[in-house]
Amino acid sequence: MMIEPQLFEARDGVRLAWREIGEGRSVVLLHGLFSNAEVNWIKFGTAARVADAGFRVIMPDLRVHGSSEAPHEPDHYPPDVLVHDLEDLIAHLDLTDFDLGGFSLGARTSTRAVVAGMKPKRLILGGMGLAGLAGWAKRGQFFQRVIADYETAKRGDDTWLSIQFMKTMKIDRVAAGLLLDSFTDTTPDMLAALTMPTLLVCGEQDQDNGSAEELAAVLPDAVLATIPGTHMSSVTQPEMGKAIAAFLTA
Repeated sequence: MMIEPQLFEARDGVRLAWREIGEGRSVVLLHGLFSNAEVNWIKFGTAARVADAGFRVIMPDLRVHGSSEAPHEPDHYPPDVLVHDLEDLIAHLDLTDFDLGGFSLGARTSTRAVVAGMKPKRLILGGMGLAGLAGWAKRGQFFQRVIADYETAKRGDDTWLSIQFMKTMKIDRVAAGLLLDSFTDTTPDMLAALTMPTLLVCGEQDQDNGSAEELAAVLPDAVLATIPGTHMSSVTQPEMGKAIAAFLTA
């Protein structure tokens, strides 16, 4: 199923894309690093499963990803720029009562947005553990190595698979490096802001962002759904969309 992108301008003039499917209550879903809305949510049926449950599913392509622009000027990448972009999309669509979620980087961005004052009714954090929020610096260093090793990595290197994914997704390395530098840590005390009902949905073999169980234990109102797969494969599973739809309709 192909869904054509729609475009809007962020506050700094960068043109950003989003796709949507379905009718009903709005739920905004943010994809993971080096992915896009099409691959993360549409291709494997997750968006359709949530839409079929009675929701308007809104899926932006984050800055530097998919159909959104990837500027090379550092001033387009202030701290938490993806939160600013999300705020601008919410304003552009005039959303006042909505649910919010994301996978991996999308989960980090959703969390940062709530810490900054956004108030979705419900929150969905996919592929995320406590270390992925509080210990971003270590994870960020890995992805900076991915970019540095882009032309030289060999099969078997720890950066190899991420580099192949970047190449498949046609990610702009210069813009990606700038974007990585805009990410900030979410300390455990900041998580007190996540007071709304929260779904943690994580692959049973996914420890890429630390322990989802640890994250569930520190959130005020969280439930954990474990689905098949690793960090990369869990987004391809029908259980991802089923878990999100079940949470939103409970």
